[in-house]
Amino acid sequence: MIELKQLNQFYGQSHTLWDLNIEIKKAKCICLMGRNGVGKTTLVKSIMGLLPIKSGEIIFEGKNIVNKGSEKRAGLGIGYVPQGREIFSQLSVKENLNIGLLGNRNGLKKVPDKIYDLFPVLKEMLHRKGGDLSGGQQQQLAIARALCLDPKLLILDEPSEGIQPNIVQQIGAVIDYLTKEEKITVILVEQKLPFARRHGDDFFLLERGRVVANDEIAHLNDEIVEKYLSV
Repeated sequence: MIELKQLNQFYGQSHTLWDLNIEIKKAKCICLMGRNGVGKTTLVKSIMGLLPIKSGEIIFEGKNIVNKGSEKRAGLGIGYVPQGREIFSQLSVKENLNIGLLGNRNGLKKVPDKIYDLFPVLKEMLHRKGGDLSGGQQQQLAIARALCLDPKLLILDEPSEGIQPNIVQQIGAVIDYLTKEEKITVILVEQKLPFARRHGDDFFLLERGRVVANDEIAHLNDEIVEKYLSV
């Protein structure tokens, strides 16, 4: 599905990602983990084309996309929900979703019914401003907007952060549905171990911009957690 080869990225003179090699398989939920500041968000922004890389390749469905901008990558089927959601607070729920449709790779003009099946609360709030929604509802809207692209790969940057437990549970169920039923690949940046273990298939652990461990999520044992995730 997507492969990163010898990826290097800099902030000014600071070397933030070091020779990253990551291969992600189709229809899997990959948990990208590590302490704060190790490069997780930098990595997903680089995959999305929001940050330039210094060297390396990003191979998506067999083609190197490093020279393509974020809009072109969205058109290829890469959806991204950033940390903090970044919905349009002054626009209605419907208008936010319609913006997602603008990048739909199949030219779809109407929000698919399955979006409302996954997030029924949004159908009830179509004409409410995004900024008037609760944090959990905004997160649902942000994910729904990304799904309007009809992505093959969906990147979620800490979707459970600051969200009430019942909506976290719903988001987890959506992730399971997307990978198992829709065969969408999910890259999940996640700090909460129970959520990652419940919904992830594989994990990659970052430390100072390098991959220091990766395996099936079932092999994320206490020793690894203590070494790379404990504060």
